[in-house]
Amino acid sequence: MISIAISKGRIMDETAPLLARVAVRPDEDPEDSRKLIIGTEKRGVRLIVVRASDVPTYVGQGAAELGIAGGDVLAEHGGAGLYQPVDLGIARCRMMVATRRGFDYAAAVRQGARLRIATKYVQLTREHFEAKGVHVDLIKLYGSMELAPLTGLADAIVDLVSSGKTLRANDLVAVEELMPVSARLIVNQAALKTRRAELQPLIDAFASAAQVRAPARAARK
Repeated sequence: MISIAISKGRIMDETAPLLARVAVRPDEDPEDSRKLIIGTEKRGVRLIVVRASDVPTYVGQGAAELGIAGGDVLAEHGGAGLYQPVDLGIARCRMMVATRRGFDYAAAVRQGARLRIATKYVQLTREHFEAKGVHVDLIKLYGSMELAPLTGLADAIVDLVSSGKTLRANDLVAVEELMPVSARLIVNQAALKTRRAELQPLIDAFASAAQVRAPARAARK
């Protein structure tokens, strides 16, 4: 049995067409089902539905042979030791620093002021500002990140930005990019060594499906 770890939400929605292309359509809609292990039309392949931040753990520890995870999750929660053969080109966004409109972020960073940053990406944020030589006090939040600057809890936030509509609706502006983000296929390295004959065709199928999607994205731009 090959298990693919995946999370609900945007990644699940955007992965559905790829799963169809590689003949791994789930037997039931993971978004509606309460099941955490869901069979697929491909014999010997199942989906394991887990929290997004847990996907690297399930794959890294061998509970799943494959997984689909965002680049933000891999960078924050540990992509080391995982084979990442395919950028699937889905769930694209950017990890950004954002502040209240009118906040002089450039001056604050240049002057070496101590900034209060709200984020759920604590490790990435710490590394980013350490590299810039900026002192920060990190405040870990799990949701409604935009509230932090509006209420005075933080000077800035670090979060994923897609269209930017939520920032604009709350009078916030993106001031610096940390990294571009997209979802990737990840593979347990030990499983790949011992079960390559089973896993490689599926990896290749995902790679081909992602390539089919890429020209379609380019055509829409």
